[in-house]
Amino acid sequence: MPAEPLSRPRIVAAAIDLIEREGADAVSMRRIAADLGVGVMSLYNHVPNKSALLDGVAETVLSQIEFSDDPDADWTDRVRMQALAFRQIAHHYPRCTMVVVSRQLQSTAGLLPVERALATLRSAGFGGHEAVRILRVFIAYIVGSLLREVGVTPTFAPVHRSDLAVENVDPLLFPQVSGLAPMLVDCDHESEFEFGLGLLIQAIAVQLKR
Repeated sequence: MPAEPLSRPRIVAAAIDLIEREGADAVSMRRIAADLGVGVMSLYNHVPNKSALLDGVAETVLSQIEFSDDPDADWTDRVRMQALAFRQIAHHYPRCTMVVVSRQLQSTAGLLPVERALATLRSAGFGGHEAVRILRVFIAYIVGSLLREVGVTPTFAPVHRSDLAVENVDPLLFPQVSGLAPMLVDCDHESEFEFGLGLLIQAIAVQLKR
């Protein structure tokens, strides 16, 4: 069968695959060309440079978010659904998500999730400055949860961490840690995320009433 023609989507897909395997630091035009089995100069016919390639990665990941927004629903439910939709794609592309939050995207794919979130918050009654600050809080919470769940760091490298060794904890020095150790080492990420998301939304609802 003839080789698939080189194209921007194919180059971006190769970058996404590489990032998820080895991290964003592994990305270079030369490495992508080698993975695709093409000459490095041929990439520049489709992607001008590495920065544009990373923008393409972020835009492609964001474009796959599946929003099921109901304009008639309460704003708290709409915010919750938007956060869960972003988390779902972040969980599918954990390392690429770190690229997403590091890029300033001006494309439709990059701006649409931001527009949806801000529109939801503004329609709930928040002012512009408040809406922007709240959006940043949600992004920080989602990304922070992602770091804990899948073990990626802002430098895109894997985290090698071991669980809390209960037998090594001195109960006299650390009575709370020792007593709560079974709960500290057991984490249902789905449940924990929704618990924290609920707390965030409740706190923001209080802010709106003020």
